[in-house]
Order: sequence, then structure tokens, then C-alpha cells
Amino acid sequence: MNEILGYLGLGLMLGLAGIGSAIGTTIAGNAAEGGLKVNPEKSGNYMVLSALPATQGIYGFVAFLVWLSKDFAAQGPVLFGVGISVGLVCLMSAIRQGKVCANGIVGVSQGHDVFTNTLIYAALPEFYAILGLVGALMV
Repeated sequence: MNEILGYLGLGLMLGLAGIGSAIGTTIAGNAAEGGLKVNPEKSGNYMVLSALPATQGIYGFVAFLVWLSKDFAAQGPVLFGVGISVGLVCLMSAIRQGKVCANGIVGVSQGHDVFTNTLIYAALPEFYAILGLVGALMV
């Protein structure tokens, strides 16, 4: 039973983080597509902001790789707890970051000088995904 919990935690860690990044980058990417119609010369800014929510999937993958070498039979419940925690934090962080980036993309497309501020605001939900990864590495 412990081993099953361990593998389930590992799957949740990777899966939820990846799903969050996919949703977050899609939210920002949709805004970028709209921004290209209004102000195509800012496409580089749109691309950077659209890519930011992808990092949470990377954090989930790093935690997955670290925990892959653990003893699932002995640490199954712990791995399940860590996996669901990291997965959910990365999921929510990426989605919320995607929304922040989408709003920044709209602002940039309208001619406002908000790119740098958007990067700063987008770093706030990112911080919690980093904390989740660090917590997973410390267990």
C-alpha cells in the first residue's frame, strides 16, 4: 500500500505541475495572440510573458526526478504528501501567473509601459512554486 501511495504522489507531483503550466501558458498565449493583432511589434514581450508559467512544470519535474530515487515502500505516505503538495502549489501558481501575464500582455499591446512591472507581479505567484520545490528537496 505504501508503494502505491508513493507512486501516486510521484504522479501527482509531475502531472499537476505540468497541467498548471499548460493552462497558465495557454491563458497568457491567448492574450498574446490578441496582442499580436493590436501591436505585433511587441511579440518578443508577449513571448516572454507567455512562457513564464512554464517554469512550474519544470519545478514539478525536478522534484519528480529527485524523489524518483526514494524508497517507495518505506516512504510512500510521505511521498504522497509531498507529491500532492508540490503538485497543487505548482498547479495554482502557474494558472494565477498566467492570468497576471495575460493582463500584462493586454497592457503592453495597448501601448502601456508595463512589461517590467508585469515581470515583477508574475514573480509573486512564482515564489510559492519555488517554495514548494525547496520544501520537496528538504524532506
